[in-house]
Amino acid sequence: MTRSIDDCSKQHEKSHHANIGFSSFLPGSDLIQAGSRRWCLKVGLSGIAGLSTATFMQKQAKAAAVAAQKVQAKSVILIWLSGGPSQLDTWDLKPQAPREIRGPFSPIATSVNGIEICEHFPKQAAMMDKFAIIRSMDASASNHTPTTFQAANPKSRRTNDNRDGGGYPSMGAVAAKFRGPNVTGMPANVALADSMVSDIYGAGLLGHRYEPLDGVKSAGKFEMPKGIEIPRLSDRNDLRLKLDRLKKQADSSPGFLLQERYVQEAYNMVLSGKVSKAFDLNNEPQDVRDNYGRHSFGEKTLLARRLVEAGVTFVTLSDAWGHWDHHGDEVRWGGIVKGLKPMLPVFDHGITTLINDLDQRGLLETTLVLALGEFGRGPVLTKTNGRGHWTPVMSMLVAGAGVPGGQVIGASDRRGGAIEKRRLGPGDLGATVFKKLGIDPYSAWITPSGRPTPLVDGPAAPIEELG
Repeated sequence: MTRSIDDCSKQHEKSHHANIGFSSFLPGSDLIQAGSRRWCLKVGLSGIAGLSTATFMQKQAKAAAVAAQKVQAKSVILIWLSGGPSQLDTWDLKPQAPREIRGPFSPIATSVNGIEICEHFPKQAAMMDKFAIIRSMDASASNHTPTTFQAANPKSRRTNDNRDGGGYPSMGAVAAKFRGPNVTGMPANVALADSMVSDIYGAGLLGHRYEPLDGVKSAGKFEMPKGIEIPRLSDRNDLRLKLDRLKKQADSSPGFLLQERYVQEAYNMVLSGKVSKAFDLNNEPQDVRDNYGRHSFGEKTLLARRLVEAGVTFVTLSDAWGHWDHHGDEVRWGGIVKGLKPMLPVFDHGITTLINDLDQRGLLETTLVLALGEFGRGPVLTKTNGRGHWTPVMSMLVAGAGVPGGQVIGASDRRGGAIEKRRLGPGDLGATVFKKLGIDPYSAWITPSGRPTPLVDGPAAPIEELG
């Protein structure tokens, strides 16, 4: 593996709002429900939302319909396929197309009649009843960045002006603020990636406290210092808090109060011992670690399972930066045969091991698993046996949290380069994730300037086929 999970890291804050259980749509302080009095006031006074009466009523009706549904997911695991995987060589093969389009791999039948996937995905094929494939995801708003699809917002893009994402928060940040962790003393939003800059998008204008915890560097950072016992630390903490109350009487600036909140949350994470235990893979039986694999992807998927089991709400993991960027044999990650082919069995084993483990532990029913990258790959092979970036269409994989398996959603054309049926976009993905988590997708968050901003942008809705 590129880097051990046991690397060191900084401390980070957990979310302020702990929603334990399955209460529907418990908003944070800045979440505005469509149709609420506060929503009407904000929209009316700001004059910037641009909602007609008809549009407003439509959003109100949608919100009521979503709120009436059962919350299905306590947690989300987003497997980020950094670089953009080829739809034509994974989940959407075109065996009848010319050689330069169909590529070198053959399709195989799966356990679900009529669904075929890549020959190098035999384990997914055997348990296709657990998976839903989307073959019509529109990535035209995306580029070589995690911002668009991790924020699930077409307006969240790389801008190359040090303001990537336009301030829109990632789905993990929204989950951290408006749902919080499932267990008190755990962080709500964790990222497992060797490059937090390249593979992870953060909280945007939602606020620093909802940025993901750098999980790769966190092991060992939440343990009790040697020579310090919990009762003694607790007493010192109480003393410090009493002294700080005196300080607050003289200095009650927002910055000071916020710092106090961060410190208290860090203390709670250390004192509970839950975070330290969750990040320690040595607590896993050796055969389980061996089954997942003693490499980057294996350890990160195992750690993701441990984290959701311990109470983390949103986990984003990436094997390695650009690992799925297979332009051709002249680049670092190689082309389709030399680069992609050796990776496919590793991914196949990893995701099926994760799904089986979640299922056996009773966690799959409440954990939504997503596997996707930033876009697809071009329908015509390059001269160096690779495929270029391709935004018109991409495929992705979904499982868990009430998702009906054994289905294909949407379709690309005969070349695999354009959407032919059931066009879906980042907003539809976001609406689905938020609905599953019990966050009203038709609500809004408030920017630092006081502007109400919809959680889901544009004419998007939860994907009905995903339950």
